[in-house]
Amino acid sequence: MTSDPIFMNEDKATRYHRLRRHAAFAGTALGALFLIALLVTGWSADLRDAAASAARSSFTLTVVLYVVLIALLSEAVQLPLAFYQGVTLERRYGLSTQPTARWWLDRLKAGAVGLLFAVGGALIVWWLLRWSPERWWLVAALCFGLVLVLLAQVAPVLLLPVFYRFKPLDRPALVSRLVSLAERAGATVVGVFEWQLSDRTRKANAALTGIGRTRRILLSDTLLAEHSDDEIEVVLAHEFAHHVHHDIWKGIALEGVLLVLGFYLADRVLERSVGRFGLTAKDDIAGMPLLLLAGGAVSLVLLPVANAVSRRHERRADRYALDMTRNAAAFISAMRRLAAQNLAEERPSRWVEILFHSHPSTSARVEFARAWESAARS
Repeated sequence: MTSDPIFMNEDKATRYHRLRRHAAFAGTALGALFLIALLVTGWSADLRDAAASAARSSFTLTVVLYVVLIALLSEAVQLPLAFYQGVTLERRYGLSTQPTARWWLDRLKAGAVGLLFAVGGALIVWWLLRWSPERWWLVAALCFGLVLVLLAQVAPVLLLPVFYRFKPLDRPALVSRLVSLAERAGATVVGVFEWQLSDRTRKANAALTGIGRTRRILLSDTLLAEHSDDEIEVVLAHEFAHHVHHDIWKGIALEGVLLVLGFYLADRVLERSVGRFGLTAKDDIAGMPLLLLAGGAVSLVLLPVANAVSRRHERRADRYALDMTRNAAAFISAMRRLAAQNLAEERPSRWVEILFHSHPSTSARVEFARAWESAARS
């Protein structure tokens, strides 16, 4: 085992991420089994009937009540595993600073926000199914794509403050440095904000969020406490690269492709399932588990492709950060410090990276920076 500091946490990090992957596998399998059970037992049709009875056969209210019932049941099924992932595992590896009561509060908030989106999404889909049974899937993909664009714009001002506290960063020299960096990258920002994460985790994070008038720089207090200004600058230069290369829009476009494929598969499955599982028509809300299974299958199958695209974008952003700051030493020290602070899996197996990692490994990023530095000196 090498004594290089970059590998000091490798065993602990490997165990941590292996357990996280196992929990993710279990969560995915449990969710799929729950949806399949709803169908094969006829419970989905029973829940539809109960919702329709309570709604006095109002189509819109039936959809709303059905979604609420499904969401509550799904939460009951997934809650023990979510607690293990969000509390037990994070505390076991010394990453969580969050009291249990705070975790429950965040879970309730996330559930409420998720339920609002689930109800809204279901109403869009099932209204479209009624309006155009043949072409609903294409229109639905377009609608959801527009929602993704809207969320990218409003999330920093409407959604993130529901869960986190922000305040203008009170470090004038660093603010001036980062605003100047933004100007060099051609990105207008409305401000630099300190993002309170220390009451939840020891992990560090930084982000360039929003589109247009909502674009802002977010720096976690855990990052600010542990990293030098040079390191923070190179981390933000990486984030600005995504703006320069239009990676947000490319990501939305990729999500759009997944939406089209997922909704098309759902259309084919719903068409062939009428008369089975208690479904009386293609627009029967009891078919929602089929739609969720179809969308989940497309996302799961294409996850390695999405990760490969993301890793390519991240490698390009690393090069941009080095070219922009000309500070390979700060880049390397930032990657090492983040790896230690976030307990990153620094040298995963090739298959683990292909299947699960949206970013290059820390070791690969450090090696790239060293190669860049050598080339810059020659």
